[in-house]
Amino acid sequence: MGFRLPRIVNPKQSLKRTLSFSETTVVPKGHFAVYVGEVEKKRFVVPISFLKHHSFKILLSEAEEEYGFNHPMGALTIPCSEEAFLDLIGSLQSS
Repeated sequence: MGFRLPRIVNPKQSLKRTLSFSETTVVPKGHFAVYVGEVEKKRFVVPISFLKHHSFKILLSEAEEEYGFNHPMGALTIPCSEEAFLDLIGSLQSS
């Protein structure tokens, strides 16, 4: 199961809309929520299939080093810029 992006001028904006959900949105089956950002944290819902990709595993390892498993946000928090996260997700979707 993957996302199909429509033909658009700016794929990052579409990707952002596809992955971003409000705080009250239920996470669909086969997905999980993460908080991304260096200062202001933004919530994204991503497919579980991303967990098998080496690049995403590295990002999760960095999150563990930065925050451990007991983070005050109460959810998985990834310590990178939103831009870097969107670049990674875009490359995972195209592979």
